[in-house]
Amino acid sequence: LFAIFAFATCGGYSGGLRLSVDCANKSESDLSIDIAFAYPFRLHQVNFDAPTCEGKRREKLSLIGDFSSSAEFFVTIAVFAFLYSLAATVVYIFFQNKYRENNRGPLIDFIVTVVFSFLWLVSSSAWAKGLSDVKIATDPDEVLLLMSACKQQSNKCLPVHSPVMSSLNTSVVFGFLNFILWAGNIWFVFKETGWHSSGQRHPPDTMEKQSSSYNQGGYNQDSYGPTGGYNQPGSYGQVGEYGQSQSYGQSGPTSFTNQI
Repeated sequence: LFAIFAFATCGGYSGGLRLSVDCANKSESDLSIDIAFAYPFRLHQVNFDAPTCEGKRREKLSLIGDFSSSAEFFVTIAVFAFLYSLAATVVYIFFQNKYRENNRGPLIDFIVTVVFSFLWLVSSSAWAKGLSDVKIATDPDEVLLLMSACKQQSNKCLPVHSPVMSSLNTSVVFGFLNFILWAGNIWFVFKETGWHSSGQRHPPDTMEKQSSSYNQGGYNQDSYGPTGGYNQPGSYGQVGEYGQSQSYGQSGPTSFTNQI
């Protein structure tokens, strides 16, 4: 979804500006000069006519700059990221066994995720700079400087309508959001490779020692101590009134009369 918003807001853009040239001779004026431009922003190919305020003669001008490289690079990365995300989703759902076979799937997924994270950062930065240049090249005040009629103080040149760049600004935002999304996903794909779990796995000897230490403790024995106690049949070791030991736990009780 983030990739769709990125290439849709940039690749589907079309805008324009309107200028007004009021000549000293009103009959030569042109108060509505429309200049339209769109993706991929080859502005040097955008032509328009402007009055010269010297009779009926008009001059043919064009905007300045070619920013198609950064824009097309950004849209291309967005489209390929969308296609890969769509293919990866199908593999995750329907081909999970093939994906985990020999650990190739997670490894390839990890490498591709790292590459796309880097490409998102580069393309978003390049397009952010390209968009800044597009805004300067399509600024009505800058375009008016290209007209010869506007260099004469007797003529009045004014901007009527400026281009709306909100969708292009949104495309840059989504570009960097895609970078954050893909860069954050590196950790989760890394865990799928098995490298993370193998690094935290305990050796077998350590696990056996830990299990044996619990089994040999006093909690699993019948008595509470090494010498017996409450659960072992034996005498309490009490001494009678005349110094003879009395035994309560061995072969039946001894009568008090016999001991006396």
